[in-house]
Amino acid sequence: MIRVMTAAAGALVIAGCTTMGGTTGDATAAGGATAVLRMADGTEIGRAVASEANGGIRVSLDASKLPAGPHGAHVHTTGRCDGPDFTTAGSHWNPTGKKHGTENPMGPHAGDFPNVQVSADGRGKLEMMLPAGTMAGLMDADGAAFVIHAAADDYKTDPSGNSGGRIACGVFERS
Repeated sequence: MIRVMTAAAGALVIAGCTTMGGTTGDATAAGGATAVLRMADGTEIGRAVASEANGGIRVSLDASKLPAGPHGAHVHTTGRCDGPDFTTAGSHWNPTGKKHGTENPMGPHAGDFPNVQVSADGRGKLEMMLPAGTMAGLMDADGAAFVIHAAADDYKTDPSGNSGGRIACGVFERS
């Protein structure tokens, strides 16, 4: 079952990458939210765009200037991205009280994503449906942030998938 869920998530990511071009406009028209992602030194490296779709939230990521390889990526509970370590973004967004990861039988968190595969030129794209989320929940009183981590997520270790330090962060703002 876990392998099926992981394979389905991977297929969704691959399918989502072919449709990245129109997502930002759709999110804006639907009253979505955008997080401008920055490194600790303030360098802008991309955007995460969220919109309600099919009973959940679709989040699209388009990033650049990242180290090549897989990186954990998650929606975090608090709309703050104070450098240098972005810990003000809080823990992973988890309104349903689950454990971390798609390979955890008691998971996943609502904000868990597959790893972002960053190419040798520093670019990474990803699109994911978060079925356990709503825009109202994402944009609650303290907001939410999108965080990219230094290492790959192992999809099972609670609370963060052993994905290492936080290297980029952006606060979701209504668009």
